[in-house]
Amino acid sequence: MYKLILLFLFFCFTTVSFSQNDTIISTVDSTNASEIVLIQSFTVHSSIDSVWKAFTTKEGLENWSVPLAEVDLKIGGSIQSNYNPAGKIGDSTTIYTHIINYVPYKLLTLQAEVSEHFPEFMKADAKDFYNVILFEELKDDQVQITSYGIGYKNTPKYLSLLKFFIAGNESSYKELIKYLEQ
Repeated sequence: MYKLILLFLFFCFTTVSFSQNDTIISTVDSTNASEIVLIQSFTVHSSIDSVWKAFTTKEGLENWSVPLAEVDLKIGGSIQSNYNPAGKIGDSTTIYTHIINYVPYKLLTLQAEVSEHFPEFMKADAKDFYNVILFEELKDDQVQITSYGIGYKNTPKYLSLLKFFIAGNESSYKELIKYLEQ
């Protein structure tokens, strides 16, 4: 369930690198002393069309992210997802993510609804959490994907939580890479 929160991992005067593996670079930056941004970036060998569909269609999401998904791709639309393969969209474990805006094949801005599954200290800040995902088409059928998780506070609780988010997101992004590069 916390894997969803990965969609919301959202510049301190210095950059802290929490993780760097073969494919995914994860850093935490802060625009000011009170807020931090989770930045995760990687390149996938695939067409921009395939990458976009992996993020914005039911079939795409169900092939790398969640067992169950419904997508209403429009400004003000939503992505509903469920990590429980025996569940269904609309049950108590469904995750509701609002599509704030998008530019096809370039940008996707999401905001999750905070549920009872989120840590208590995050609930008051829920209105500040966004995930801005940029898609940059490179040469030779490659796409650079950069996710900006914004709205996190620069506190020990959030910094600790980000370590969990980073690991979860990196795991999900590895599944995306595997799906798109098969």
